Amino acid sequence: MAQFVVNSTSIDNIISSIKAGEIVIPEIQRPFVWDGAKVRDLMDSLYNGFPVGYIIIWKNPDIRLKDGTVSSGKKILIDGQQRITAVQAAIVGQKIIDAAYKKKRIVIAFNPQDEVFEVCNPAIEKDIKWISDISTVFNVDFDAWNFVNDYCAANGLSGKQPEINNTLMKLMSIKSINLGVTELSQSLTIDEVTDIFIRINSQGVVLSQADFAMSKISSDSKYGGNETRKLIDYFCHFMRRPADFDTIVSNDKEFAESGEFGKIKWVKDEQDDIYVPDYSDVLRVSFTHVFQRGKIADLVNLLSGRNFETRENIESIAEDSFHKLKAGVESFVNETNFKRYLMIVHSTGITDSSLVRSKNVLNFGYILYLTLKNKKIHPAKIESIVRRWIVLSMLTGRYSGSAESVIDYDIKRFSEQDPEIFLKNTEAGELSNAFWNTVLVQKLDTSVRSSPYFLVFLMAQIKNNARGFLSKQITVKSLIEQRGDIHHIFPKKYLQNNHLTDRKDYNQIANYVYTQSEINIGIKDAPPCKYMEKMKQQISGKGTFYGGIASDEELKENLAENCVPECFMQMDINDYQSFLILRRKLMAQYIREYYEKLA
Repeated sequence: MAQFVVNSTSIDNIISSIKAGEIVIPEIQRPFVWDGAKVRDLMDSLYNGFPVGYIIIWKNPDIRLKDGTVSSGKKILIDGQQRITAVQAAIVGQKIIDAAYKKKRIVIAFNPQDEVFEVCNPAIEKDIKWISDISTVFNVDFDAWNFVNDYCAANGLSGKQPEINNTLMKLMSIKSINLGVTELSQSLTIDEVTDIFIRINSQGVVLSQADFAMSKISSDSKYGGNETRKLIDYFCHFMRRPADFDTIVSNDKEFAESGEFGKIKWVKDEQDDIYVPDYSDVLRVSFTHVFQRGKIADLVNLLSGRNFETRENIESIAEDSFHKLKAGVESFVNETNFKRYLMIVHSTGITDSSLVRSKNVLNFGYILYLTLKNKKIHPAKIESIVRRWIVLSMLTGRYSGSAESVIDYDIKRFSEQDPEIFLKNTEAGELSNAFWNTVLVQKLDTSVRSSPYFLVFLMAQIKNNARGFLSKQITVKSLIEQRGDIHHIFPKKYLQNNHLTDRKDYNQIANYVYTQSEINIGIKDAPPCKYMEKMKQQISGKGTFYGGIASDEELKENLAENCVPECFMQMDINDYQSFLILRRKLMAQYIREYYEKLA
């Protein structure tokens, strides 16, 4: 069977098929992102016969109904949404939803004398040379004969009626212009659809499997899929732009008055920005937690009613899948669930979004939280397991690379085994003495500031309420939240002046500490043995140079919580490499002690 067929059909037929529900625009690229000028240019291209590219349609599989008959699947527009929506806006007069979720018209005007298009404005509306809104020309009640006569009379174009009429007919023929249509076979797997899409898409746009899953959800009206799509879409939008709440309420009154909308109203007042999920995150967490599967391609198949054993598509499976997914999404957006999970995230020391490099770490943490809650595990145990798993995942890079396969493996083990036993077995295998004493020390030998090992070190400092380097009161947590300075213990300029000019040498994370800007400025380019002499003078009461530390005991405590060996106070360039080795070991031990206290 051919993987896809290429043909052409008129714009009029496409619009009619959309109105009839035979082709569904799934709104996976919501909202409409084109401006008026791009709509104008598209109309101009169509009018002049220029190519405007193919649209890509994917046919939903036929489903066997409960009575044994077969229902033909709808066709989903997966590429070309912006162009088709632009055509509908210009020639049908359909309102679009802009980036602020406001409904508005994009009105395109046409000058029959010069044969040019323009976005309508007040000046054009008053200019009799222009048809200020071309959608009027495509209205079924439009009287072309009278229009041509009236237009020529108003513009002093006596005897020009045939020319204006020809121009008008050319404009009206836009609806008859054929567009290239690539229709993907219903038999294709999600991976094959993704591959074909990438190969034939001329715009270089890549749609993820989550996009295809959302297209399935959006195109369903029988089992509440479109309502679930709105629940996901609005939740994610409120997380980013709560100011649009009133606009969305006024534009979608029916949904705003529904019980579903009531489940996400709380989001507009949410201030925490550590975990700001997009629709792919909501889908992954919701799907994995209720279906105990990690591969989004499986969700696409299940929503199509796929029976993985018989390879049939059965209505009862599709119906059950939509209902289960909806329940999963509702669990995700539940205010109590979301906020309690964030409390656990905070309790790891993650108090700022900059500390999390992998969204999938937080995604699986939420999957695990919801799964353990469904298993009726005691809340205190849930907190301990989830907290440790988040940090373990960061330390081992568990969800980098092929995350889906690992997520699929992990959720099955947590579901099928005793969660605490699975966690302990994983810790024994991946966080052994060898990891803490050797592997982690080696991992800390890096110049990448966003390294998960450095981020976990900072999390440990936050958890322990550690103060910034040479600070008496200001904590690392405050410095990170206020975008404080990362300081080089051996100043960068000092190292460069001593011939260490390679970034990977002077930007070692074992040479990094958070400190107050004034302390950083005070240290300037001096080696530790020099600037710590001033600290000794400060402790002796001979001046104030760096922060407010006033005793040897306070200094020792500060160095310990920053994992800086005390011997560094006598060091210069000759000791730099040995300093790095010493500090890496201290940092690794500090992280280990932090992890073991997370239980």
